Amino acid sequence: MTDIAPEFNTHPMELNIGPSHPAMHGTIRIKVELDGETIIKSNTEVGFLHRAFEKECESVRWAQCLPYTDRLNYVSPLINNFGFTAAVEKLLNIEIPIRAQYIRVIASELSRISDHLTCLAAMSMELGGFTAYLYFIEGREYIYDLIEELTGARVTVNYARIGGVALDLPVDFDKHIQVAFKKVFKLIDDSDKLLTHNRIFIDRTAGVGQISSADAIAFGITGPFLRATGFAHDLRKVHPYYVYNNFEFDIPIGSQGDVYDRFLVRLEELRQSRKIINQALTQIPNGDYILNEHYCVLPTKDRVYTTIEGLMHHFKVIIDGAQVPAGEVYSYSEGANGELGFYLVSDGSGYPYKCRLRSPCFVIMAALDEVLLKNANLADVVPIFGSINMIGGECDR
Repeated sequence: MTDIAPEFNTHPMELNIGPSHPAMHGTIRIKVELDGETIIKSNTEVGFLHRAFEKECESVRWAQCLPYTDRLNYVSPLINNFGFTAAVEKLLNIEIPIRAQYIRVIASELSRISDHLTCLAAMSMELGGFTAYLYFIEGREYIYDLIEELTGARVTVNYARIGGVALDLPVDFDKHIQVAFKKVFKLIDDSDKLLTHNRIFIDRTAGVGQISSADAIAFGITGPFLRATGFAHDLRKVHPYYVYNNFEFDIPIGSQGDVYDRFLVRLEELRQSRKIINQALTQIPNGDYILNEHYCVLPTKDRVYTTIEGLMHHFKVIIDGAQVPAGEVYSYSEGANGELGFYLVSDGSGYPYKCRLRSPCFVIMAALDEVLLKNANLADVVPIFGSINMIGGECDR
């Protein structure tokens, strides 16, 4: 259009992509300005969900925030649960039992696998790879079976507790994991063969949505999106928490920072998560899975039903909430999309005074208009957006 513009009275065309577009996942609108099929300008609106998660947390007790955290990233809710409780435990200045730390690592890595499988499934389906989509989603179902066995729920798990976790590992859980992994990683290997060397898939993703390490760092981007640029930053390695420093695993990195690299990094991270889980299952010690602290942890049901002290203890924690001392804290962990951070302020009342979330995909979305979509082809919007793995629950503001 640029070449013929002097002869014809042409002008850029505006086009709305979403929020009802199937690839926009229901809550995003990208308004693009086109010169032919080239995007010369875009404007992204992220807030069509309106959960007000952070404000809601300020009106309930500490433990009652956990169901809200489930809904932040609904394909890896366990990581969100643990991220919030870790921040509260930091305020309380307590360390959870070693067994609980191992359980949190195992559950977090299962969540990371389900998250990456969902992202890769969506990416492949939106580019027409329906078979790979079915393979990835079938793999996710096997992981959801394990999560259901561990927590009693598939999506809204509410499994973490201040001071540990709600339940110990089920009997023979390690064996069930191995049975599931055999099926899951067969599906992942098959999908790898279908996509990684597929000419169409490479043409649609290689060199598309490129961003440099410097730009990614400048925007505050973390997680697989940053690692695809070649920058090996992973909080599990550089700032280990729980018992992550007990495990040997690699940080997969890319070199081009494009959609194809993001696909390859997530694919390899699936295998690294399996490696961590296998080591954790071998090393996990016996012991308590939750602290016995009367001011912040509920007593066992046996104590509640058989002793007056247990009953009073239960009422105090339920009515007054966990007794978190006044102060403020920022706590972080490696979510499936990058650094998941909680900034909490306590005034000592039993309720969070302030709660703020640093959600990884919200930060990536900030680079969409400035870097990722500028001068891209209209057809590239879908693979670029798919590689961000935007999750409405944590992105919404």
